[in-house]
Amino acid sequence: MADEHLPNRWGIAVAAVIMQICLGAVYAWSVFVKPLLSAEHWTLTQVSLSFTINVFFIGVGTVIGGLWMSKSGPRRVATVAGAVYGLGYLLSSYAAAHQSLTLLYLSYGVLAGTGGGMGYICPVATIAKWFPDKRGVMTGLAVTGYGAGALLMGPLAAREIVSAGVPTTFLIFGIAYFIGVVATAQFYANPPAGWKPEGWVPKTAVAKAAGTYEYTVKEAMGTWQVWALWLMLFLNVSAGIMIISQASPFAQQQVHMTALDAGKMVGLLGIFNAAGRFLWAWVSDYLGRARVYFLLYLIQAGIFFYLPRIDTPTALFVVFAAIYLCYGGGFGTMPSFTADYFGAKYMGGIYGWILLAWGVGGVVSPLMIAHFRQSTGSYSTPIHVIAGVMVVSLILPLIVRPPQGKVVGRVESMARAS
Repeated sequence: MADEHLPNRWGIAVAAVIMQICLGAVYAWSVFVKPLLSAEHWTLTQVSLSFTINVFFIGVGTVIGGLWMSKSGPRRVATVAGAVYGLGYLLSSYAAAHQSLTLLYLSYGVLAGTGGGMGYICPVATIAKWFPDKRGVMTGLAVTGYGAGALLMGPLAAREIVSAGVPTTFLIFGIAYFIGVVATAQFYANPPAGWKPEGWVPKTAVAKAAGTYEYTVKEAMGTWQVWALWLMLFLNVSAGIMIISQASPFAQQQVHMTALDAGKMVGLLGIFNAAGRFLWAWVSDYLGRARVYFLLYLIQAGIFFYLPRIDTPTALFVVFAAIYLCYGGGFGTMPSFTADYFGAKYMGGIYGWILLAWGVGGVVSPLMIAHFRQSTGSYSTPIHVIAGVMVVSLILPLIVRPPQGKVVGRVESMARAS
């Protein structure tokens, strides 16, 4: 099929970024916390559980969406994801207006989380297929939109809450997200089998090292490498989200920042979450995916050992910024890591399972740091624990290798013969 009869892949990329901005609003959840506490008379633990449930079901949604899009394509899955995601926000409006905590868990937690996960996997897997020549940087660009969601939606939501209240804000955003995700989903399509950009041949060492066999989901799940990638993402998520979940109270306790200043700092840190997704993904196209993960772990190991001794707001901001860069970098690099190892054809289903690590890490790590903070009054113990974990994690990027299935040689020889 001639390229002129195919969709414009750059148009698909733009649609992917816009969709991810809508879905990335999950990181703006903190703007709803205090208004819900004051208006509904719920406890902080009760309100925070909504976010925990949401993050867990994002992981569940990536599995559902990834497996489904391997059979039905990205457009249909992303369209349904937009409907479920928007419905979650609309029902959250009803829950807030009628003071129903259970409905908030079901709407924002289960529905918005599942829809968000189903939607997240679609642009990432689709971009990997359309940009084999720029796999790292382009999948990184797609997930950069997700990291930028809080930067754009957080201030808008905060102003709307002040002027119209939490229920109305949920309602407005639910409608906007429904339209944004469903509309951009219509741009998605998979390229023809075997398609590649005209005249492109792999030149970099990273591109040449990428596998040529398209693993099915079942085949990939039977390799140890897919679980190694799952564990690598889980460890990086656990380290970063531990700080993300407690950044404001940590800053207030450690360097005596005011709540207002800590809130401003958290907002600025979102820039580094977004930037890390693009920066490290771009670096991985030249340095290699495993080497990038080695650097992410190494940087964080040093930072977490040093973190409890920081005593100035400026130093804390710099260290937090580095953590956010590494957190985003893990998400930016893993899609191309997965496609290099298992191929792009069934990447949606395979990467969906790997992204379940996000949901698990988003529950375990925040609960651990909150438990120690409540029981000991200090953050030092969990931070030192995660520092040690980062040191041990350095082993994984050193030993992980692309899978070498027995069918690879046969498939490659058939391709050459044809």
